[in-house]
Amino acid sequence: MNISNTLIRILYALVCMLAFSAYTTSTMTGGFTPTNLLFGILGGSAFTLLLTAADLLLKRCNWTLLSQTILGVALGILVGQALILVVGNIIDLAAWNASPDTLKFVYTMAYLLGVYLGLATITRLNIIGGSSATQQKSSKTVKKDIVMDASVLTDSRVIDLATSGLLDNHLVFPRFVLKELFAMAESTDENSKTKARRCLDVFKKLENVPGLNMRYSDIDYPELKDMMAKLLKLARSLDANIMTVDISRIQQSAIEDIKVININTLSNALKPLTQAGEYINIKIQRYGKEPRQGVGYLDDGTMVVVNGGAEYIGETIKSQVLSVKHTSSGRMIFCNSTDESLLSEQESARNVASLDENHPSNFFAR
Repeated sequence: MNISNTLIRILYALVCMLAFSAYTTSTMTGGFTPTNLLFGILGGSAFTLLLTAADLLLKRCNWTLLSQTILGVALGILVGQALILVVGNIIDLAAWNASPDTLKFVYTMAYLLGVYLGLATITRLNIIGGSSATQQKSSKTVKKDIVMDASVLTDSRVIDLATSGLLDNHLVFPRFVLKELFAMAESTDENSKTKARRCLDVFKKLENVPGLNMRYSDIDYPELKDMMAKLLKLARSLDANIMTVDISRIQQSAIEDIKVININTLSNALKPLTQAGEYINIKIQRYGKEPRQGVGYLDDGTMVVVNGGAEYIGETIKSQVLSVKHTSSGRMIFCNSTDESLLSEQESARNVASLDENHPSNFFAR
């Protein structure tokens, strides 16, 4: 695909050079001269570079917003022509002897008014039809875009996630977040400056991830001062999810009914499961609900129930994994201390039911 695009651009550049050279040698003084030919080649090259730069910029644009703007302008042109026709007929019927300059001003104002009405109409239709468009998207199970906040850039694991291909063509980075990072990088606070520069370094690496095609959103809400409020409003307008590593943002998004992807929770969910028969070191923190049971927790918060661990409260002991159970409340590991016999599957299942506490493990928060 890249080779085909390069070949097409080279052929188009040659055509532009030929067309500009034909124009310069036929219209400029002297006709077919080396100077006129050089001007034509330079003009064609400059025009090709300009179109290439415009093509690269358009790749980062929000195509939904761009298409709406083009459609609004096209509708505005038609409305402007209609207004000019109406105003012209009114002037003719009123036999108004206005000067040509006055007529040009009136027609220009009518034309600009028509373009404004066209843009406003398309914008309002998009807002009114937003809910139906969202329903159509969900019915077709279209993968939503993902709006990133600044906290994601503090975690370098987002680069590995981006290179996996799961986020290709779906990452959207708001420019108001980028402006905030640049402002922090120039602040006098050393902690804020260091944090902002680290975030900008991660951002530059994301830009260079091949195939990611991260886009920018120029939509801003100057009336809102809170950054999270801006992100939530942007996500709602784009019908997108939000990616973050800040737990407070998940809680706020739940109130706003916006889906949030948390990298930390996602990372914990993808950690390899402990296999039955393996040995783990676990610190017993409290008593279990069954006799002689002790309960500890892994670093990711996974509950570990140790048969015979009640005798070692506050101590770190070696235990053998019996089974890993997934329940409605999350994941739990059942173990035996090294000097205990294995539990039966029936006892293990009964313990799962008795220890079903609220520890949500899904990484989508609503």
